[in-house]
Amino acid sequence: MDDDTLLDRAHARMQADEEDIHARMRYFDRLSEAELFLLLEEKAGADAVRPRILTVEGADFALAFDREERLADFAGEAPYAAVSGRALAGMLAAEGLGLGLNLDVAPSSLLLEPAAMDWLAQTLANAPVEGRALPCELAPPEGVAQDLIEALGGKLALAGGLAEFAWLVHARYDQSEAAPLLAVVGALPRARDALVQIVNEALMFAGVEGQHLDVAFFEDDAPICARLERVGLGFDLRDRQASSRPGAFPGMDPGRPPRLK
Repeated sequence: MDDDTLLDRAHARMQADEEDIHARMRYFDRLSEAELFLLLEEKAGADAVRPRILTVEGADFALAFDREERLADFAGEAPYAAVSGRALAGMLAAEGLGLGLNLDVAPSSLLLEPAAMDWLAQTLANAPVEGRALPCELAPPEGVAQDLIEALGGKLALAGGLAEFAWLVHARYDQSEAAPLLAVVGALPRARDALVQIVNEALMFAGVEGQHLDVAFFEDDAPICARLERVGLGFDLRDRQASSRPGAFPGMDPGRPPRLK
């Protein structure tokens, strides 16, 4: 059985070619998706956590691991909080902290400077445009970068049960140039923000410069749905098992808060 994690593999690809921007972006994508175990100084209180801090050359780093066993190998029996990479990036950026990931216990051992966490937090906060105007013309999504299509497919595969379908098309609005549109059909009302965030991350981490993507939501009985199905590239989101499996977008489901121990 292969004991490597997705972060291990993404780290290895990034290290193999330091000039490969796509490999670096995909590493940060994996980091944002991962469930991480943040090492704490003491058991978490009701409204605060105190991460254990490592100081290296004047910079402070919180310590986290992508497996509970790795945290135990590093620190023994110790308190920790389970949190998503995206949530941790925001926490650390707000405090000016870097991240020591899997230090001394895995091939993906790495110190990420505070500036890297600030960049990641800002990247994750950049939301795409949610389209509100009804397109007057739809066409197949020709010209959309393959890297973006693959990134969307990977992200949406983890979002099963949050909607019924998503259709990637080129849309034209009144007195507006055509632009790529991801039309999401039958989304759960509480899932719309999460789906917009998923699209945002696919767009950001695909590494495609200058690519714009609108997002719009439609009910499954909307007249536009038949047109979307005729010309769009479809993603089936009806599989509810995908989004409920452990580690799938941890921290994005309001019913699944971070785990504390």
